[in-house]
Amino acid sequence: MKTEILFISDLHIAWDKPEITNRFLHFLDGRATEASTLYILGDLFDAWVGDDDTSSPNPKIRESLKRLTESGVQVYFQQGNRDFLLGKQFCDNTGIVLLDDPYIIDLFGVPTLLMHGDLLCTDDLPYQEFRNKSRSPEWQHNVLSKPLFVRLLVARWYRIRSYFHKRKKTQEIMDVNQDTVTRMMAEHNCLRLIHGHTHRPNIHNFESNGKPAQRFVLTAWTKDKGVALVWDRRGYRIESV
Repeated sequence: MKTEILFISDLHIAWDKPEITNRFLHFLDGRATEASTLYILGDLFDAWVGDDDTSSPNPKIRESLKRLTESGVQVYFQQGNRDFLLGKQFCDNTGIVLLDDPYIIDLFGVPTLLMHGDLLCTDDLPYQEFRNKSRSPEWQHNVLSKPLFVRLLVARWYRIRSYFHKRKKTQEIMDVNQDTVTRMMAEHNCLRLIHGHTHRPNIHNFESNGKPAQRFVLTAWTKDKGVALVWDRRGYRIESV
């Protein structure tokens, strides 16, 4: 019986990143089939403009995810700051299940909080303002009602704009706020947190309300390497893909 649980995030798949795409497809058809569950904690895609986008490499991603879920592996997806428009049609086509952010799972007897991670970066006030606006049904309906080619052009512009905006921000602003981390974990009564987003892979040990707590930051994939956090009854390990 398969018991391993895999966690990945921040692949940022796009048409101009074939190495990451190919590595992910190989992962879905290979390593992921050995697990019972796969959690994708956001930013699978570098930009998602709607479930009606069939441009490359989206069809291949859909097909591989569908094969994986049909094989019996449960796949859960948490929207990130780049693919928050991914919705019901994509889930229906692939068999994956969309999760709220944050979301609590029972990870081998330990309540574990799952997040993409952008909600924890509360020092970045302009981004948090945009996040609140862009998650509203009205804003999303307005965007998705525009022609696909317009959305694709806007997405490419957004990628360029995001690159230059990041260069202007300090690393501290783009990282999580520890007080927010502690508060979020306390609100959900969890002493373990797994997230991505910051591209700062690490395992942080600290205290939350006087109790030992852990925060696992997932690794962003690059053209040279992919990484998964693997969990089973014996504990966890970091595994290269």
